[in-house]
Amino acid sequence: MSDRHISQHFETVAIHAGNTADPLTGAVVPPIYQVSTYKQDGVGGLRGGYEYSRSANPTRTALEENLAALEGGRRGLAFASGLAAEDCLLRTLLSPGDHVVIPNDAYGGTFRLFAKVVSRWGVEWSVADTSDPAAVRAAVTPKTKIVWVETPSNPLLGITDIAAVAQIAREAGARLVVDNTFASPYLQQPLALGADLVVHSLTKYMGGHSDVVGGALVVNDEGLGEELAYHQNAMGAVAGPFDSWLVLRGIKTLAVRMDRHSENAAKVAEMLGRHARVTRVLYPGLAEHPGHEVAAKQMKAFGGMVSFQVAGGEEAAVEVCNRAKVFTLGESLGGVESLIEHPGRMTHASVVGSALEVPADLVRLSVGIENVDDLLQDLTQALG
Repeated sequence: MSDRHISQHFETVAIHAGNTADPLTGAVVPPIYQVSTYKQDGVGGLRGGYEYSRSANPTRTALEENLAALEGGRRGLAFASGLAAEDCLLRTLLSPGDHVVIPNDAYGGTFRLFAKVVSRWGVEWSVADTSDPAAVRAAVTPKTKIVWVETPSNPLLGITDIAAVAQIAREAGARLVVDNTFASPYLQQPLALGADLVVHSLTKYMGGHSDVVGGALVVNDEGLGEELAYHQNAMGAVAGPFDSWLVLRGIKTLAVRMDRHSENAAKVAEMLGRHARVTRVLYPGLAEHPGHEVAAKQMKAFGGMVSFQVAGGEEAAVEVCNRAKVFTLGESLGGVESLIEHPGRMTHASVVGSALEVPADLVRLSVGIENVDDLLQDLTQALG
């Protein structure tokens, strides 16, 4: 029986898909195949389809099968980083003269890839508020090949109606790419809502323990999956076997972690909303968030990311980051430990001066799974 038919329940699929018991020993965890090449049974006689670990590796295969199952896709591909996955996607789908619509709120590394790298290939891009379908429609041109979306977005936690934007992309003959990193497949299923490709930084919630860097693409179109796999092999930025094994291990607890992340983040957002020094809280779980209704429609819960703005401007925001003790000052997100950062000076420094520049008084939290009372107390003292 295929792993795809083990269960319809996410928690069971997360633990079992791709995690076939080792046929040699019966080990219930897939081995780390720390190997570069494989003995062939005669010239061209590949045993299990493996010849060289850039092209395929059994540990990576297990992860890729798991990723496809979790996102409801037909093909998953694991990369050395999220940006490596994005790079492969763009070089596979785009040619000089093509156009991409990117969000006005996106990860700084994604913006840098478009602004400093992709543009040198002769690819054009323009910015749109993807939370407004009309703005996306207005940004599309006859040359548009990709509409790129983050939802929730980084770092302003904007919400895009995936189904609505998917329809706009289809009508334009473009593909919709959804960065599902902030939600994870446990909270959101972009392919089921009409997206063509899903991209992940596996470094974040999927790995979940701040001990691995990785990226992924998942697609429903088998032909597109083969095309992406060809380019992945040709370009070579693949996930290594140990990294693949670490992500597989992290995914087994994804559901329970995301439940706790979401529960803690909701309480943090509520507390921040009552604090005198906080001028604005950005969290899609709050009823006053402009994307709340859409998020409630397309997400299981609202995730573990919270951003907020501080009275007193940039220096006050930086001081809050420096005063935190339980929240660790650091980039990245999605680990079991809570992190705090100043996007304008840290993760989003590359967008300064662009249409994606973030407010200087903004603080971003990755709310972990610690006891929430400790998190609330730490933020209270950090705010002063």
